[in-house]
Amino acid sequence: MRPQTAWITFTICLLIFAAFLIAPLLMVVGGGFVDGNRFTLKYLQAVFQNPVYLEGLFNSLKIALGTTTLVTLIAIPLAWMANRFDFAGKSLFLGLLLVPMILPPFVGAIGFQQMFGQYGAVNALFGLGPIDWLGEARYFGVILLQALSLYPIMYLNVAAALANVDPAMEQAAENLGCTGFKKFRRITLPLIMPGLFAGGTIVFIWSFTELGTPLMLQYTRCTPVQVFDALKDIGSSPFPYALVFVMLVVSVSLYVVGKLVFGRNAYAMQSKAATASSTVSARGPLRLLVPAAFALVCGVALLPHLGVILTSFSSPGSWYQSVLPQQLTLGNYHEALGNSMTVGSIRNSLIFSGLAVVLNLVVGIAIAFVVVRSTLRVRGILDAMAMLPLAVPGIVMAFGYLAISTKISATDVVKNSPLLQQFFDVRTNPTLFLVIAYAVRRLPYIVRSAVAGLQQTSVTLEEASANLGASGFYTLRRITVPLIVANLIAGAMLAFAFSMLEVSDSLMLAQRADYFPITKTIYDLFQLIGTGKFLASALGVWSMVFLAVTIIGASLILGKKMGAIFRV
Repeated sequence: MRPQTAWITFTICLLIFAAFLIAPLLMVVGGGFVDGNRFTLKYLQAVFQNPVYLEGLFNSLKIALGTTTLVTLIAIPLAWMANRFDFAGKSLFLGLLLVPMILPPFVGAIGFQQMFGQYGAVNALFGLGPIDWLGEARYFGVILLQALSLYPIMYLNVAAALANVDPAMEQAAENLGCTGFKKFRRITLPLIMPGLFAGGTIVFIWSFTELGTPLMLQYTRCTPVQVFDALKDIGSSPFPYALVFVMLVVSVSLYVVGKLVFGRNAYAMQSKAATASSTVSARGPLRLLVPAAFALVCGVALLPHLGVILTSFSSPGSWYQSVLPQQLTLGNYHEALGNSMTVGSIRNSLIFSGLAVVLNLVVGIAIAFVVVRSTLRVRGILDAMAMLPLAVPGIVMAFGYLAISTKISATDVVKNSPLLQQFFDVRTNPTLFLVIAYAVRRLPYIVRSAVAGLQQTSVTLEEASANLGASGFYTLRRITVPLIVANLIAGAMLAFAFSMLEVSDSLMLAQRADYFPITKTIYDLFQLIGTGKFLASALGVWSMVFLAVTIIGASLILGKKMGAIFRV
């Protein structure tokens, strides 16, 4: 890549990040520190003096810590066993482990409530009284539901890290008498710490800022729900800005501290051993215990999915104090998918996500080229900026876009122009901001995929094209892109699917029913008395099928490298 082209591309990409990533964060940071035209700390101080806000922040930290701990306890043993042993049904179980990714936690809350509610399936199965498991232990319901949805992210990272461990290191430890758990603790765990941190960071930040699950389970005393409830005051009160700023600082601080701590403890391996690490057949008690552990995790993790599916086929009032619905029907699908709001939401999500992926491909390929093919000393800045959306809470970004829209729409120019209102006022039309939000949030998937593809492709083919007189754009279009098209497809599929089911941006930015995406429609349907949860479940099953096909396709293309996409 020519230095001049690299610098131009670098500058354009940096301006894009400044406008669509840094600017929303600056709006959040600045909004809570201005009183008139003066800088003030009174709003930030008031947040810490308000016992309700302090309780919400403490509860959010508890959710994140509990979820990350539970995810770690689930993912590390499973990844270690999958890396070490061959056992009956291994291929099936490894596929089932990724199934929880096809359902957003807040949609799974519908099935979770049906299973563990006061008159749910669990009480009916064991002949228990009307025990409201979720009502009496709502916090544990939130962390369990989120952990069952997020553990695949940790599993993918740890599995990839274990696959890269030089077996010679462990063999040397065994020769020196370090075996069993001591070997894992002293040798293997330090070597996989970067992968463990990568997955743990995503899980912690995701669960700390998750809006949908606490909202659906009515665990309202947490910061994301408090921010959501404060949206109506965004134009008149600085307190929501101060509250979101606190959330941003906590998330980034925890990431930086973890990076420093784990980064210093990351051990570099020497060259690969001549003999690659190999699995052994599980023998003795392990022959039953290993597949039993996978079966237990998969079975529990699929309970919310099963609950959503059964609810979608249930007639209203037919699943009450019984293990299974007493009457099945397709009416929920007919009513949900025939509803004008539902059809419109599917169309909206397809449009918003499709446009976001197009933007991601253009920007992501450009960033990947600068990072891999250029010799700029500052190219690492682009790579870091591209990964930043994984470390910044989605609800913070959504709040920043909402603040920008509120400020722009308050100007006289926009007020007096219906056309400009269609572009810049989310209350009129949120399309622009939803597309930008989806694109920024899912850009890391495209960049990681494109970078991996370019690193695996020899640059000599591009040099040969240039030597024959082809322009840079022609070489890109006819040589480079076809060579990395599999990686781009995998990244685009993941970006598209997760944009379709984005929660925080959709709930906060979509304020008119005409522009509701799927997740906002599911939330609104759930609020309906009587048939709401049945219709929401039917739409949730459609989302599950769509995302399942996408993730399976991406997994087939990327294989074990899929874990690198979920890495900061």
